[in-house]
Amino acid sequence: MVLTQPLILLDTNIVLYFLGGRLVKPLPSGQYFISVITEIELLSYPSLSLEKETQIIDFLKKITVLSIDNNIKNLTIALRKQYKLRLPDAIILATAKYLNAILFTNDIRLANLTEINTQAVQIV
Repeated sequence: MVLTQPLILLDTNIVLYFLGGRLVKPLPSGQYFISVITEIELLSYPSLSLEKETQIIDFLKKITVLSIDNNIKNLTIALRKQYKLRLPDAIILATAKYLNAILFTNDIRLANLTEINTQAVQIV
């Protein structure tokens, strides 16, 4: 019997908490992914210091970053229409749905949607 690890997509807020050392518990074992939207959000803060940028780039080298393909694009359109989500949130949600992954997020709006399995994390 082969045991597979769960697929987990990290929302931008969870990556920021992780990199900032704010998680109460370590993240569980699993196959981790982020959306290209999260990569863009992480690297585009206007006041991003060189030290933080280096930390983010090191993190990005260790995780799979998923681009937007036609499947994710079509899911994004449907989810955005249905729930009136902001475009970045809709793309992240669509990516999780396409992967059939658990979305780790502390965004209450996303966590309340029934389209995808979500999990919040405790932070300090």
